[in-house]
Amino acid sequence: MANALWPTFKQDLLDKLHDLNTDNIVAMLQKAGNYTYSGSDHFVSAVTAGGATVARSGTLASPTIASGVFDTADFTWTAVATTTACAQIILENNNGNSAASDAARMLIAFYDTGMTGMPVTPNGGDINVTVNASGWFSL
Repeated sequence: MANALWPTFKQDLLDKLHDLNTDNIVAMLQKAGNYTYSGSDHFVSAVTAGGATVARSGTLASPTIASGVFDTADFTWTAVATTTACAQIILENNNGNSAASDAARMLIAFYDTGMTGMPVTPNGGDINVTVNASGWFSL
């Protein structure tokens, strides 16, 4: 699968359900092979089944939107438990509420190719992530 924005995210964006400047946008680290992208998925609960999610970032800092490009600061997944190889990053929107359940958090973007340092095998330490110089995505 190539990197993709969920079609449900695009629809929700047009319906004004996302504010990428102010909502709590989070990055999840997913085990390789535990989730297969489906364009019909809408909520985070669809991708976390079966223990696929290994780590979640805090709210991504310094979000910017310029010339149609969404970008954030680099971030760190802290003390990621030892597990098998991880090869997917998923962006989610906590809808302005970091306590929201996975059934309420909306999916934004799926990444499994072209990421520096991936796949990565967590060993209990931190994983530093450098966001691509061209941002997360452009519209």
